[in-house]
Amino acid sequence: MTTVHPYVILDVFTDTPLEGNALAVFPEAAAIPAARMQAIAREMNLSETVFILPAEGDGDARIRIFTPVEELPFAGHPTLGAAHHLAERLGRDRVVLETGAGPVPVAFERDPAGRLGRGRMRQPIPTWRPYERAAEVLAALGVDRSELPVEQYVNGPRFVYVVLDDPARVAALRPDLTALAALEDVGVYCIAGSGTRWKARFFAPGIGVTEDPATGSAAGPATVHLARHGRIRYGEEIEISQGAEISRPSTLYARVLGEGDRIDAVEVGGSAVPVARGELLA
Repeated sequence: MTTVHPYVILDVFTDTPLEGNALAVFPEAAAIPAARMQAIAREMNLSETVFILPAEGDGDARIRIFTPVEELPFAGHPTLGAAHHLAERLGRDRVVLETGAGPVPVAFERDPAGRLGRGRMRQPIPTWRPYERAAEVLAALGVDRSELPVEQYVNGPRFVYVVLDDPARVAALRPDLTALAALEDVGVYCIAGSGTRWKARFFAPGIGVTEDPATGSAAGPATVHLARHGRIRYGEEIEISQGAEISRPSTLYARVLGEGDRIDAVEVGGSAVPVARGELLA
């Protein structure tokens, strides 16, 4: 007997269809076993696929997020995309999603016609520490140094940050993906810029994502990293461009509230646009 699972595709961190980071959303996933979710994510073959489930706590829904090879406790564009879909369906401007890293509230603006605009999620506050394999990361990227210490942050997923001196050098990166995959379950986020304008690229071949068009979960800790080391001001919103090198230009907005090593809040925002609907017959 064939089981039909409806899904939608949204492009996230863009308001232009066929740009940003594509996301598959399965809005009626309560009957889908976890093993089947992983197989479906492999079939969709996007950086992430998200499944919306009934809430278990005080949230509006629970979500589970899968790359083609593993489940993630939290990720940015699946959370924003799922929240956009749910807010549209419920006619709400704010929803709270229960993730494997805790509840994440997402608030949306609306345009004069009442359409959903930019959403802003309050992310889990990351922890951080020096990364012991920094030399391997720099060698795999083909760069000789990072402008700031190479540190690892965790807000569910694990990210390693390399800050370069020029956005053009970020654009020109041609990393050794085999070497990066050997770092196992961390992704490497490279960023450069100044003031409120920054450019980033993200590589995570070890978890099935060669290069990500827009990495919302990494943008939050990136902002913490830059603020902790004095490159941006606490409370200042920055704009991060990502994805142009793989023909999926994306725009993310992020800010961190706090002082020194005290982090009070991490916020990441952007737009989303539905582009397709379908049914999975499996």
